[in-house]
Amino acid sequence: MIQSRSQVTVRYAETDMMGIVYHANYLPWFEVARTQLLREQGFPYRQLEADGYRIPVLEVSAKYLRPALYDDTLEIVATIREKPLLRIRIEYEVRRGEELLATGTSAHAFCDLHGRPTRPPAAFVALMNQRFA
Repeated sequence: MIQSRSQVTVRYAETDMMGIVYHANYLPWFEVARTQLLREQGFPYRQLEADGYRIPVLEVSAKYLRPALYDDTLEIVATIREKPLLRIRIEYEVRRGEELLATGTSAHAFCDLHGRPTRPPAAFVALMNQRFA
């Protein structure tokens, strides 16, 4: 299992008139956590793109349990539970302290710069084999 934790503070622009975070704003937070997780593993998006790879979202889901509010400090936990092969599945938790506010998942695949599916970089495969041995 690989896990990363990121923090965000809810901005006013992310809320509706009731001061509650608009549901679509959770997806950028998932991205914040996902990019942090890859960066911590030595695979920042910028470098993957420079090496000719993209990791598009194939599917995404979110389940909202409690509302996040303006000025909340939130922790987004991103977890890869199973060794990625051609696809990467990431699970997310959005927390305010100990309180679980939302959960989600995203699935991704490696593609070349033209959008064609491709195998992940050899260094990524080696690292995943090591982490999930």
